[in-house]
Amino acid sequence: MSTADRSYVAFVEVAWRRHIRLAMLLTGDRWRAEELLQESLVKVYERWRRLSRLDDPHAYLRRALVNNHTSSWRRRRRENLVADVPDRPATGGDIGPDALVLRGALMSLPAKQRAVVVLRHYEDLTEREVARVLGCSLGTVKSQNAKALEKLRHLLDEPSYAVSR
Repeated sequence: MSTADRSYVAFVEVAWRRHIRLAMLLTGDRWRAEELLQESLVKVYERWRRLSRLDDPHAYLRRALVNNHTSSWRRRRRENLVADVPDRPATGGDIGPDALVLRGALMSLPAKQRAVVVLRHYEDLTEREVARVLGCSLGTVKSQNAKALEKLRHLLDEPSYAVSR
């Protein structure tokens, strides 16, 4: 195994733990999150020799995650139909009821608003960093964040929403 491959393997071991939650928040589903992260890590590997010399290859991976997710929902734009509807929602392991309600509200946002909220408030990026990751203007980040937070406040304050989740 080459030195570059060894450094990539070390990066993946750290990156997986660091970015799987971001992928889950973007997709709303563990399986799709793992697929998204794997696809993004393949793109990172293809450019690893150049990226390994950067100060923060995690920033590139974060952008790849968001871009791949955006591309996937643009391609998919159809319902996910299942043969049998489950009796109750999956709990996602150690996630409590409040987190499930928040995740449900987050998933009701349009994909771009969800990406802004996740990057801004979960990843704790500045508005400028979010704009750079998403490839949009600072004003777009601010307006999408404001609209998303307003919708989340409305949804989470609605008593029937919390009960239905």
